[in-house]
Amino acid sequence: MGRRPWHMHESGGELVLARRWPARFDLSVQTRLPPLARPARLAHQVRQDLWRALRDLRGFSPCVAVRSGPDGITLRAGGQLDGARPTPRDAERIAQVLDDPANRARWARWSA
Repeated sequence: MGRRPWHMHESGGELVLARRWPARFDLSVQTRLPPLARPARLAHQVRQDLWRALRDLRGFSPCVAVRSGPDGITLRAGGQLDGARPTPRDAERIAQVLDDPANRARWARWSA
């Protein structure tokens, strides 16, 4: 029995990747990145790192939104949180993933 695929939707210049649809951002942090050629690959890489960092957060299902613009990419990472309320510590953990220089360098290489 296979796993259900990830939902990926693009609308209005924004690509959203989520396990459940419609995507829900109960908890999210935003960052800016330089222009990258493959936003879908970026979304998958961020989603994987987000899941690794927050897999112990009960009821968490990651979502990533990528919006490309002339000045680069606006990335929103977070997700749906069932059965618990998001705490400031949860947002800090997401911010640590997004601000990590090694992660950002790997995402840029993978998505170029």
